[in-house]
Amino acid sequence: MRRLAPRPLSLALEGVLAGAEPATLLARAQALWQEAAGPALAPFAGPSSEREGVLTVSCESAVWAQELELLAPDLLTRLNAGLAATGAGTVTRLRFVVGSPPNRT
Repeated sequence: MRRLAPRPLSLALEGVLAGAEPATLLARAQALWQEAAGPALAPFAGPSSEREGVLTVSCESAVWAQELELLAPDLLTRLNAGLAATGAGTVTRLRFVVGSPPNRT
């Protein structure tokens, strides 16, 4: 039996994590947030909860919450475009609160 070289653990975990993601609107929104918000905004805020189509986004500060409130129509359009591609549903409204954004990898 020939032994192959060790493979990175990240390769094995990618397949496991993709199947472990819950099939909820919040999970899909969290997965799409980086793309919808963009690299300038995403590090400072992230989806933390969802209820009846209203997505709550936790922001690092009140300044970020206010700024994102002004950008909400564009963010909502981009987020729903990504969600439509996955068939996960739609977000009807974004709600911005001050709090610690969820951890991201």
